Amino acid sequence: MSKEAYIVATGRTAGGRRNGKLKDWHPADLGGAVLDALVDRSGIDPKVIEDVIMGCISQAGEQSMQVGRSAVMASVLPDSVPAVTIDRQCGSSQQAVQFAAQAIMSGTQDIVIAAGVESMTRVPMGVATWLPAKEGIGEGPWSQKIKDRYGVEEFSQFTGAQMMATKYGFSREDLDAFALESHRRAAAATQSGAFDAEVVPLTLADGTRHIHDEGIRYDASMESLGGVKLLQEGGVITAASASQICDGASGVMIASARAVKDHGLTPLARIHSFSVTAGDPVIMLEEPIPATAHALKRAGMAIGDIDLFEVNEAFAPVPLAWLQVTGADPAKLNVNGGAIALGHPLGASGTKLMTTLVHALRARGKRYGLQTMCEGGGIANVTIVEAL
Repeated sequence: MSKEAYIVATGRTAGGRRNGKLKDWHPADLGGAVLDALVDRSGIDPKVIEDVIMGCISQAGEQSMQVGRSAVMASVLPDSVPAVTIDRQCGSSQQAVQFAAQAIMSGTQDIVIAAGVESMTRVPMGVATWLPAKEGIGEGPWSQKIKDRYGVEEFSQFTGAQMMATKYGFSREDLDAFALESHRRAAAATQSGAFDAEVVPLTLADGTRHIHDEGIRYDASMESLGGVKLLQEGGVITAASASQICDGASGVMIASARAVKDHGLTPLARIHSFSVTAGDPVIMLEEPIPATAHALKRAGMAIGDIDLFEVNEAFAPVPLAWLQVTGADPAKLNVNGGAIALGHPLGASGTKLMTTLVHALRARGKRYGLQTMCEGGGIANVTIVEAL
């Protein structure tokens, strides 16, 4: 049995805005481009890859019929490489990492790719629930029994974000200030070349290369963010303090110690610890807070032992509340910006954040990184890695 799982290659596409530079890319091709990059960056013979675990939320239209397998078919990987597509909502590809690590650490497999893809332009968010409703088929994803149990007609992440802002006392200005810092950090990272090694370049129809995240507002200010309309009267959240709709793909290759030796691979990081928890499905976005406490306890670590954090910026109240409760140093959080500036390609965000975290740790000579994100249904994954 192998007890070590190593990340030996990483990659992510630069984010594309809705109807932006990646609008003409089929999601299978986006995923395939990342798989190709992982093979190229690791230098491995693609025939020895034993599985691809692909996160994707909107499994309809061009992302239906098992998009993980479609991505393999669109890549340099041979037909002998299997794939599976999983949905743990926004944590789908983070869960892919954890499933891959479990396979490696159990000794079941030696080389697995964890990846994710989401084209939010070509497969709009919620399409899988809109179509049946439009055709008058069924009751939707929540039965009357579920609605009666929780006293709600629907489960909304936007409602959960508003609930968190109220519970933790955040003002509109607090959220805008956090959003502004996300844009500033993302802009600085882009201009300094911090993302260059992690981004998988894509050639567009006009022959140009897509290498920079489209959503960053380089001229953002409190004044410009303050002019964005509230999403709900009496609320505090705007589109500017929420994650951006985004097209993209990402992935990491995970290998056992035996595979590292046999194939001459270079470990970038080691999977140190991981866990997943669940809580209230109504407020739902709060779960990264208890999930982090649970993960640190299991790992025998304290918040101060972690050098960098990636907490997905689904809505600004989520990382702000996480900071407030955990007492983590804000300077260590999302050091290169987050989803408010860079975009949140749903099923691809887990391995996107992991790619950025590994590169940020290594660039700074730091050791431990912790990644977590809120997920629909009140679930949260936490993954702790050690940079090598």
